[in-house]
Amino acid sequence: MELLSVAITPLMLLGAWISGTVLQRRHLRTLLVLESGSREVLAVTIEEMPPDWRVASCELVMGNVVISQDYFKRIAATIKGMFGGNIGVYEPMLERARREALMRMKAVAHARGYDTIINVRLETATLASMRGDGKGTAGVEILAFGTAIRLAEGSDRRFRGDPRFLPAA
Repeated sequence: MELLSVAITPLMLLGAWISGTVLQRRHLRTLLVLESGSREVLAVTIEEMPPDWRVASCELVMGNVVISQDYFKRIAATIKGMFGGNIGVYEPMLERARREALMRMKAVAHARGYDTIINVRLETATLASMRGDGKGTAGVEILAFGTAIRLAEGSDRRFRGDPRFLPAA
């Protein structure tokens, strides 16, 4: 009976790690498929449009996602937090969230008939505390937003003419 109680914590951690890894990989594969379908909407960070673009209409569009850490990531981050340094277990999770927020924003723009989003920005917010003392993070929201524009007939979405909008050599 004593052996069982000693083995249960490592088994739970191993199970959390395996399930978290499997779910993360599955989600990344799903994101790749969804991202390939959202390529018809151009999303760029420029604040000024190229001079040859003529806008028919525009609107603010947003896409957001709320994520939380799995149990294994919380344990690993807590241990890493004691010693300081980069908490690498959160990086893939946040990358996934940023990509999904951008994809959701592009889906909103596409559904409303827009073909380009300019001035794209990302914001991150901590949602809640996971502990009673107000410390720790239970979840994070990633918000992607930008100005969706529908180009007038005859406008070309390519960057040309103004050297500021040409790709780097």
